[in-house]
Formats: sequence, C-alpha cells, structure tokens
Amino acid sequence: MKPVRSFIRSLPVQNAPGIKNGEPARQPATISKFEFSPTSPCLNPFSSLRPLPPLPRLTPRLPRRAIPPNSIGSCRILSPMKISELSPEYRQPPPHAGLLIDLNRVVADVEAFDTSDSSSPEKLAADLRRLLTNLASAASSSSGLDEAFRLKVWHLAFRLWNACVDRANHSFPSRVAEAEIRQAAPELLLVAGLPEDIPNAPAKAASFFHRTGLVWLDLGRADLASACFEKATPLVSAADTEEDRAVLLDLNLARARAASIAGEQALAVALLSRSKPLAAASPEGVKALAEEYLRIGQAALATKPPDPALDASNLLTEALDLCEKAAASRTTPTTPGSTPATPNLQVIKDQCLRFLAVERLEAKDYEGTLRCISVWRTSLGLGEEHPSIGFMALRACLGSGNLVEAERELETLMANAGAPDFVCVSAAELYLASTGPDAAFKVLVALAARCQAGAAAAAVRVLKKVVETAGGGTGRARAIVELASDERVVKLFDGPANSHERNTMHALLWTCGTEHFHAKNYEIGADLIERSMLYVSRDEESRSRRANCFRVLCLCHMALRHLDRAQEFITEAEKVEPNIRCAFLKFKILLQKEEEDEAIKLMKTMVGYVDFNPEFLTLAIHEAIACKSVRVAIAASTFLLGLYSAGKPMPMTEAAVLRNLIALLLREPGSEAEILKYSRRAKLRMAELGVEAVCGKGTVGLRERNWFAVNIWNMAIKMAKEKKYDYCTEFFELAAEFFSSGNGEDDANRLLVCKSLIMSVSAMFLTEELNKSPLSDSDLKKGIEMLSRAGKLPSTPVTSDQLEDNNLPFLHTINFYKLLNRMDTTAHPQQLQLVKNFAASKACAPGHLLKLEEIASQGTQPNLQVAEFLLKACITTALASHSPNYGIVSFALRRLVCLAGLQDSSGSMSDAVYDVFRQAYQIVVGLRDGEYPFEEGHWLTTTAWNKSSLASRLGQRSIARKWMKMGIDLARHFESMKQYVSGMEEYFERFQKVSGKEPDECSQQDGAPSTSLSGSVSHPGLA
Repeated sequence: MKPVRSFIRSLPVQNAPGIKNGEPARQPATISKFEFSPTSPCLNPFSSLRPLPPLPRLTPRLPRRAIPPNSIGSCRILSPMKISELSPEYRQPPPHAGLLIDLNRVVADVEAFDTSDSSSPEKLAADLRRLLTNLASAASSSSGLDEAFRLKVWHLAFRLWNACVDRANHSFPSRVAEAEIRQAAPELLLVAGLPEDIPNAPAKAASFFHRTGLVWLDLGRADLASACFEKATPLVSAADTEEDRAVLLDLNLARARAASIAGEQALAVALLSRSKPLAAASPEGVKALAEEYLRIGQAALATKPPDPALDASNLLTEALDLCEKAAASRTTPTTPGSTPATPNLQVIKDQCLRFLAVERLEAKDYEGTLRCISVWRTSLGLGEEHPSIGFMALRACLGSGNLVEAERELETLMANAGAPDFVCVSAAELYLASTGPDAAFKVLVALAARCQAGAAAAAVRVLKKVVETAGGGTGRARAIVELASDERVVKLFDGPANSHERNTMHALLWTCGTEHFHAKNYEIGADLIERSMLYVSRDEESRSRRANCFRVLCLCHMALRHLDRAQEFITEAEKVEPNIRCAFLKFKILLQKEEEDEAIKLMKTMVGYVDFNPEFLTLAIHEAIACKSVRVAIAASTFLLGLYSAGKPMPMTEAAVLRNLIALLLREPGSEAEILKYSRRAKLRMAELGVEAVCGKGTVGLRERNWFAVNIWNMAIKMAKEKKYDYCTEFFELAAEFFSSGNGEDDANRLLVCKSLIMSVSAMFLTEELNKSPLSDSDLKKGIEMLSRAGKLPSTPVTSDQLEDNNLPFLHTINFYKLLNRMDTTAHPQQLQLVKNFAASKACAPGHLLKLEEIASQGTQPNLQVAEFLLKACITTALASHSPNYGIVSFALRRLVCLAGLQDSSGSMSDAVYDVFRQAYQIVVGLRDGEYPFEEGHWLTTTAWNKSSLASRLGQRSIARKWMKMGIDLARHFESMKQYVSGMEEYFERFQKVSGKEPDECSQQDGAPSTSLSGSVSHPGLA
C-alpha cells in the first residue's frame, strides 16, 4: 500500500478557485483533477462487488457517467452474461439504487456546464440538498448503507468536487449557489460515512470541508465557514497521523480566522493556542500560525478590545517568537530568500516588528518603539528600509524630546528614495510642530529638493503647520514673514500648474495677517498681508484680491498713524479696483490729516460710484464725529438729508438724520438759524408724509417726536436767556406745533402747548421792546390767534409745586390785553371782560391785578374803567386771603384814590374819593399796630387832612369838616399818628368856631363820620 501522503495526492481532489497550497492566490492557470487510480484495486468502487454469472446476448446497462471514463475498462466483464442474470424474476435490485441514479444525474448536470439557464446553479443546489436529505434518511434506516454503496457515493462526491473546480475556473456568476454546490461534496462524504477500504478517509473529508469553508470566507459568510470547519474538526481531532495533524492545524487556523472576522477575538486566540503543538512539527505550520497571530494582533491594534487577554502587544510578540523559533530550526534555511518548500519568515518578522513599534508608539512607550526599530534595522542589514520605520522613529524621537535624533531621522527619511512625498511632508509637519518656525526654512528647502513634483503643495503644508504652532507671538510671526518672502520659496509657486497652491498660500498668510490685525498687532499684520501679495497673480481674476490687500494695508498704516503710507496704498487700490470703499478710506485719511475742505469735496463725489450706498454717508458722519470734525459731520448729514425722498429706502429714518444734524449744530455756536431751519423741515416733513413715515411707528416714533419738541423748547429757553427774542418767538411757536402733533395729546402736552403759545407772544413783545420797532399788523393778528388758541385749551389743575404754571393765565391775560390795547377803543369792552374772567379764575393773585391795572391806566388809550375794576378786585382778593397782604391793599387803595381823583379832577362834591377813604378806614379799624404799612397810613391821614384844606380854601366848609373828621379818625388808628391827633382836634374846633353853626350836609349823609370829636366815626358796611 502506498504511503498516506501519496495516497491523498492520488485522490481526485482539486484546489478551490483562488486557493493555492492552502493560501489564497490571484488566478490559478490550470488545476489538475484528482481521479481514482484504475491500477489500485482498493480505489476501484466496483472492486468489492463479486462478478455475476454471465448472461447471453445482453450487456450491462450502467448509469450515465457513474464512474470516470478511464475506470470503465477496469470494470469490463470477461465472460458472457447469461439471460438469468438479467431476469427480474431471479435478480434483486441493489438497495437505494434510485438515490444513486438521481445523484449521478445531478452530478452529470453539474459537469455539463449549462450556462444558458441562469437559474441552473440554484436549481442544482436545491436538488443536491434534497438528495442529501434522502441519503441521510437512508443512512439512518435500519438497513443502512453497505460498503459498495458508500464507495459509489464517495466516487460521485469526488466527481462533484472536480466539476465545481472546473465551474469555478469558468467564473460562474452565482458564487453563493456555486459554494452551496461545492459544499454538497463534503456533505456527501460525511453522510456516506467512512469506508474502510479508503485509507485516511477522515482527513480527506475534513480537507473538503476546510476548503469549502475557505470559499465561504471569501464570500464574507463567516458563519457558514465556521459551520464547515466545525463539521470537519471532529473527523481529525484524534490527530493519529501526520496528515490528520496537518489538516487539524489548517482547520484551527481557519476557525481562528473566521472567529476573528466575526469579532470573536477571544475564541480566535484560544484556537491559535491549541494549534501551537500541531504547528511545531513543520516550518510551514509555524509560518501559518505566526501569520494568524499577526493578523489578529493587527485587528486588536486597530479595534483595541477591552479584554486584557487580547492585548495587541502580546499577540504580536507571540508571532515574533514563532518566527524566531522557526528561524532557529535546522530545517529552515537562514538565507533571506525562500524556496517553494520553505517559507520566508523574514517578511512576517518585519511586519511583527513594525506593528509592535506602532503599538508601543500608541502607548507612548517611545523607548520601546525605538528598540523595535533598532531590532528591525539590525535584521534588515543593508537592505532598503520601509518608509514607515523612519516615520515612526521620528515620532518616537520627538515624543522623547530628542530633537537631534529627530532631525537625523527626518534627513534619513527624506534621503529614502522609496518614501512617498506625502510621508516626507507629514514627517516635516510633525518635526516643525515640536521645533517651531525656527527650523522651518531648512526643512522647507529640503522638501523643495525632495518633492520635485509637489514642492508647492509641500511648502503649503509646512507653512500651515508653522502658522498653527506659531501662536500669537511677534517673534514667530516675523519668522513666518521671512520664510514666506524668501525668493526660493516664492519660486516654488511659479507657473500655472501651482495656481491652487499659490491661492492656498495667499489665503494662509492672509488669515494669519488678519488675526494679528484684529489683535491690534498692526505692524505684524501689515507685514503678513504684504507678503501674501507675493502669491497673488496680476491677472484679471485677482484684481479684487489685490485691491483687498491694498485696502487692509491702508487700514494697518492708518492705525499706525502712517498716513502718507496709507494714502499710497489706497491710491494703488483705487487704481486696481475703484469703488466706494476706496473713496471712504481716502475720506478717513483726510479726516485724520484734518483736511476738512478736501474731505467734504471727496464726500460729495461718493454718490457717483456705482456701488454707492447711503450707509457710507452714515459711516462718514460717525468718522467725522470720532475725529472731532463737527463741520464735516454737519456737511455729511446735510448731504445725506438731501437723498431722502418719499418712498425711497434709506438706512435710517429721516427724523433720525435730522435729530443727529440738530445735535451736531448745537455744538456749534451761532447756529440758531440752522437749527430753526432743520427743525421747521422736520415739522414740514411730518405734515407732508405723516409722523410715522418720518419718525417711525409706535414707541420709536413717539420718542423721536418728543425729542424734537423738547429740544426746540430748550432752544427757546436758551434764546430767551441770551435775549435773542426773535429766535425765542419762533422756537416757542414751533415747539407748540410739535407738542400738539400726533393723534392723542395728554394733559402734559396740552399744558406745554399753552405755555409755548403764551411764551411766544411774550417773546414777541420783548422783541418789540428790544428792537424798539412796533409790531406789524400781521404780528398783532398772529399773536391774537395764538392767544385765542391758548385760551381754548382746557385748563389743568395747578398744584403748589407748579407755581410757574400759575402765571400762565396771567401771562395770557396781560399779553392778550396788550394786543387789544393796540386796537381802537372798541376793544375796551373786550378788555373789561378779559380781566373779569381772569379775576374770577383760581390763578388770579392780587399782584397780577395790580400789574394789569398799571397797564390799563397807562398808554395813549387808558381804560380807567378796567383799572378801577382791577384795583377793587385786588383789594377784595387780598382781604379774602387767610393772611392779607396789607402792603398790596394799601398800594391798591392809594392807586384807587389817585384814579378816583382823575375821574373827579374838578374837586366837586363827588363822593368817589371819600368812599375810597371810608373803605380804607373800615380796613384799618381793628388792625394791630404795624400790620398796615406806616407810610401808607401816614399818607392816608395826611391826604384826607389836606383835602379839607383845599375844600376850606374853596369855601366848601361842610366838605372841609368831613375830610378833617376823616383825617382825625384815621390818625387815631395809627400809633405813629396819635401825636398829631390833639393838634388836629384843636384845629378842627377852631374851624368849627370860625365856620359857625351852619348845618353840615355831609354829616347828615348815611354812613358819614360822627361830628363828635370824642368818638370815632361810624363803621358802615362796605358796599
């Protein structure tokens, strides 16, 4: 009998597509089939059958393609068959012959390669599943399967496997169905059982399952692959022979791979641990086991599972140890090359060292990383180094702080011709991230020499890393400036092919410069922006970008107070791209240079730019105010105000512009006329367009209107203090218009309207007095209209803390009286009614009445009737108060005496003057000493006594006696006059003796003083 290994090779088994020596291969050229050998009686499926007696003229009919064609000759019957051998009456059919016929038919269909039917693979797979079910039922029956039947099934299973190999080489599209057909072959072997005549049948069946599982793994079905491996494992688990151990090792490794793919890493590691004794027998097994450890170690390194048993470092170390053991074996050659029989372990060892270095690097074990790299380099000798080794060595040196070694590793990496450019650039970025921009120039020059094709892109990445690590320090920013402005660096970006990198470089420097600009590092920002222009082309597409650079440079130098330099940059910007922004920056420069006239001229030309926006005039106002140039701000506001028209959208309301303009004019002395002009414009625009259209809606509009009203009122007060009564008149009149505007007026606004109207007329009279020019008829008419309007406004209650408001009715009355006084005498009744209305009001005060009486009794057309009424009302009002002011009463009595004297200048017996004295006597009677003014008491007494002297001279003795008695009675009630009473009484007695006992008409009148010198005059009641 042949050896077991040669016997396995003699079986008709083919490798699965893509499987070569148990390892995946790309495209196998031709795969030789494995067949039963006709010379070996143990391999002949019919060798165990005994020949039947020959029958005449009949040939046996065998199932189609039941055995390979080369096996037919060995089954030839040497003697003629007899009729009895074929007679159904005497021959029993073999058991389960129908299953063999169906199975042979399906296998023949698989071998037929019928590609016309797209559903053929699925149908064949279904038929095979059905046959397997029937075969399993037959095997579990009581009769079971005999040895000959098992051999036939094995023969058909081998034919099926070879057919699957042929179909795989023809690349059938339905790969899943093809895999199901392939899996039917080992399933047939398993169901048929293990014939005794086939040497090492379990290893053959397990090998079929193993290769089928590998096909399922290629299809991504790790579950089906694991099922195949698990079915095969019990067949060879005893590991009695070398072949069993080899198959069991392959199964364990395949199961570990499937478990790893399914995420069951712990199971995979356990399977690998079981495989160590099996792999120790051969270098190929050690290599395969090391590869699986390496694969799972890579997966653990990528996923980092929490299970400590799945540590990537341990797995990779295990793989490395296996390589070391295999290398120390006598059967393994020590040369770096490999032969078909001996694996090259150096490749696996290098991979283990590389991934161990990665694992140590991720764990921040930089010394461990460098040790792994050192071992790798030692084993490599003078061979070419993988670029990843130098990159990891650089990272480890930087992590450990050894910048000298890091620089050496960077130089070595750049000198490696096999290192890709992006690896060199990434290494340079890491190096500069640790060293900063100081070493950037040297690295950039080395990269420019190393990366011929992508030098510009490499320079961009390096400079970007330098900018990121530079921070906000000025020293490092200057290093960036020097690096970007070097001619060799700029030259890297020449040519149209580097336009993208050139734009990126410009954007990088621009961003860095603007960051310093916002941080108010204007000098550094200007340098960076200026260097960024080195990477801006001069074509038409870059005009806007160049203009932006010039404008930002202008702003930087303006902030540094380099105004001439800033003007140069903005002039260049206007040449490249003339627009309103350039004009505005020039305007700012002129303001800072205090060239106000030039700034105003430039501002007026802004409207001519295509991209002009009224908001630039608003900005101009703010800039002028910031530069304390009120004149320019006023000019800008005036120019902005001229752009407003009905329905045209503007950045702010017209009222806001007018308010700002008036606020600016308030800062300028002597601008009353301009303030009045624009205040009137505001009122006119409100009347034309409506308050909401000019001031805004809601609360905003109300605040704007109130601001104008209050500001105009304050302006009127200011003009009154400065005695500019002509402006005061107009401001008060305008204030009344503003306070009365709007839909609803509250009591406060109505009071302010009344105040404004009355104060405007008062200022009108003050203007007349100051200018010494009489009021025109139109002014008189206007004043009457204003006061009439003020009189129609409902009065509001006056409290004690609003004493100034108590004068409004008085001012209204006195101004109205003055205006009526300018009319003819027909206005006297109106004047009388006017003062009567005032006297009846609560706001009336005795002092007000005295002032009105003074006006009524003076002038070219005095109204004595009004004067008399006012004096009497003054006395009545004063006496009606809780604390009468006898000074006012005495003054009113004196004025009333004088007025009565004017009405009775003939000196007749009129009682008008005497009635006044009699009223005065009634007032002073009962007063304490000092309550009535001494001078006025003296005047009353003296005047009454002197009137008797005048009457005596005129021969009016009775009148003289009446006045003497009045004088004596008054003198008795004034303490200061009592010293004269005795002399006056003596004189009166002598006068009585001289004048005789004539009857006295005056003494007989009702209410006259008594003729008795010892008593007082009677006290008749006041009329």
